Amino acid sequence: MRVKITLACTETGDRNYINTKNKRTNPDRTRAYENSPRFKKCTLHRETK
Repeated sequence: MRVKITLACTETGDRNYINTKNKRTNPDRTRAYENSPRFKKCTLHRETK
């Protein structure tokens, strides 16, 4: 049930991170504060298709 997801920065649109999640326990799109290499600070990253 674990699938690979891509996290994209909300400010730049860059796809910086790849993560896994369990679709059964987390059916919604995930969000995380991760480091953005372009801005050199933590920004909100959301799951993309």
